[in-house]
Amino acid sequence: MSQTAEQAAAPLRALAALGRPVLALLASIGQITLFAASAIGHLFRPPFYWREFGQALMQIGWYSLPVVGMTAIFTGGALALQIYAGGNRFGAEAVVPQIVAIGMARELGPVLGGLMVAARVASSIAAEIGTMKVTEQIDALTTLSTDPMKYLTVPRLLAATLAGPVLVAVCDSIGIMGGWLVAVTRLEFNSASYLQNTVDFLQAWDIGSGLVKGLVFGFLVALSGCWHGMNSGRGAKGVADATKAAVVSSSVLILAANYLLTGIFFSA
Repeated sequence: MSQTAEQAAAPLRALAALGRPVLALLASIGQITLFAASAIGHLFRPPFYWREFGQALMQIGWYSLPVVGMTAIFTGGALALQIYAGGNRFGAEAVVPQIVAIGMARELGPVLGGLMVAARVASSIAAEIGTMKVTEQIDALTTLSTDPMKYLTVPRLLAATLAGPVLVAVCDSIGIMGGWLVAVTRLEFNSASYLQNTVDFLQAWDIGSGLVKGLVFGFLVALSGCWHGMNSGRGAKGVADATKAAVVSSSVLILAANYLLTGIFFSA
C-alpha cells in the first residue's frame, strides 16, 4: 500500500475504533431491552413460582432494611448539619426541617436507597444465577421443562419492583428522623416545631415521586442482576466479572433514570 493510500485509510481506522464500542453499547442496550420485554411478557403467563417469589422478596426487601436504614439515618443527620451550616451564612437556619424533608423524599431517599440495594442485591442475583449457569443448573432446568426466565428472572424482577417503594418509604422516614435527631440534640431546634414544619412543608407528590422512583429503581436493579447472571462467562472469573458488571450497570442506570424521572416530575 502506498503512502498516500495509508494516509487516506488512517481516518477510517480511527472512525472504526470509535464506532466499535458504540455499536457494542447499542447492541447491549437492544439485548437488555429484549430481555426485559421477554421477562415482562412471562409475568402474565402461567406458571408462576410463588415459592421463589417469596424467597426473593425476603432476600431483596426484608434483608435490605438494615443497610438502607443505616444509610438513611446518617444521611439525614449529615444533611441537617450541612443545611444548618449553609443557612447560617444567610440567616436561614430555620429552613433545616423543610429542606431535609424534601431532599430525602424527592432525591436522597430513592437514590441512596436504590444504590445500596444495587450494591447488595444486583451482585447477589448476578452471582447466584451466574454460578447456576457455570454449574449447568440452568441447563438442568431446561432439561426438566422449566423455563429459566420464569423460574429465575420473573420472581426476582417482581419482588424487587414491589420491594423498591417500600424500601424508599423506610429510607425517607428514617432519614427525616435522622435529621430531626441531629436538629433537636445538636442544633437546639424545638422538637414539636421541627416536626410540624416537616409535615406542613411536604406535599403528597414529594413522597409519591420518590415511591415511583423506587419502583423503577427496583426493576432496574433486578434486571441488571438477572441479565448479567444469565450472560456470565464460564468459570469463577466469569461469575466475578458478571457480579461487578451488575453492580456498575445498575448504579449507572439508577442515576440516569433518576435524572430523567426528576426532569419529568419537576420540570418547569
